[in-house]
Amino acid sequence: MATRPVAAVLADVAERVLGAALPIRLRAWDGSEAGPATGPVAVVRTRRALRRLLWDPNELGLARAYVSGDLDVEGDLAEALARFWALTRSGRIGRPTVRDKVGLVGNALRLGIVGPRPAPPGEEARLSGAKHTKVRDRAAIAHHYDMSNDFYASVLEPNMAYSCGYWTSDAPDYTVEDAQRDKLELVCVKLGLRPGMRMLDVGCGWGSLALHAARHHDVHVTGITLSQQQQEFVQARIEREGLGDRVEVRLQDYRDLADEPFDVIGTLEMGEHVGAENYPAYAATLFRMLKPQGRLLLQQMSRGAVAQGGGAFIETYIAPDMNMRPVGQTVDMLESAGLEVRDVEALREHYVWTCRAWGETVERNWGELVALAGEQTARVWRLYLAGSALAFAENRIGVHQVLAVRPTAEGLSGLPRTRAELLAREPV
Repeated sequence: MATRPVAAVLADVAERVLGAALPIRLRAWDGSEAGPATGPVAVVRTRRALRRLLWDPNELGLARAYVSGDLDVEGDLAEALARFWALTRSGRIGRPTVRDKVGLVGNALRLGIVGPRPAPPGEEARLSGAKHTKVRDRAAIAHHYDMSNDFYASVLEPNMAYSCGYWTSDAPDYTVEDAQRDKLELVCVKLGLRPGMRMLDVGCGWGSLALHAARHHDVHVTGITLSQQQQEFVQARIEREGLGDRVEVRLQDYRDLADEPFDVIGTLEMGEHVGAENYPAYAATLFRMLKPQGRLLLQQMSRGAVAQGGGAFIETYIAPDMNMRPVGQTVDMLESAGLEVRDVEALREHYVWTCRAWGETVERNWGELVALAGEQTARVWRLYLAGSALAFAENRIGVHQVLAVRPTAEGLSGLPRTRAELLAREPV
């Protein structure tokens, strides 16, 4: 009896599990193919790819197979992911029956897939100890942000802004650098910056907000980060741009802040790293560090009540211990700390455009990124940005700017009468 091509066997197995036709073409290690004639092609390079899925039949198993190179995708990775997510949304994926499971085991044995669990890629985070202690939080931040300043410089735009941009134009010559500049300026306008103000930047990253605020609004900024490489990078930028009299950057945990209150606080996509159990203390710190009538601008990603966190891939490879929650829960915690939330703006589609722009940069600079960090790290980022753009596009993740104020004892906010006045600004 002739041996069936491997791709045909795998297609049968996949369709039994999915409860639907194979959404993309499949090519196996023996060169055989099955599935749709057009569109992306999943390339199962080794038996080890399937062994990973036997041990972890979920998002993490797929990610490990892809990052290691055992599984690849020819064509549009985002489209391949979107086709599988469409099946998930349709509710057609069912649970295999006992008979199905017996068949799966039989096929696995015939194909030589059964074996010990493969070692995970070295790019995975390996943290220890209780979540969101100062030591573990520092290790989590170091895993992602201390990888290489040169790597991030090859992915991000020149100001090194690593958060959702604000896309005010769809003109062909409007770039992610323009969108990040417009985002930074929007934050500064919402904060109502005036010369001489003292500003706190919590989770300052590579200094994009701190330097923009000091350079264009003549304020004095204190930025804090847990990343040693970020702190060194920002300090070098401060010295290079002659902003030492207006910008200070510290290697400091938000829990150790003991300054006099600031006029304003900006914190861009830092709250996701705090953790649900610590968020009330984080909100209380933001309240404590603000003067009466001081404004807070918080930009933060959100996720549904049932699926909090970042997901197995994100929490394993990108942001360990990440926590995202519905924006309403964040608003509740800010107000419980004594802040008054005055404005919430959703920027979800803006993150689609931002992730796609970063993804295009990754492809354009692929050789350089591989040389800097290795192919597996570059593959992590390719998957990360394609998957993130899709998650924002499909409303599985959101992002919001929340403007809050610390009112006076008498209830005065100090804000202008209208939103139009609040957002009035001069071009930078």
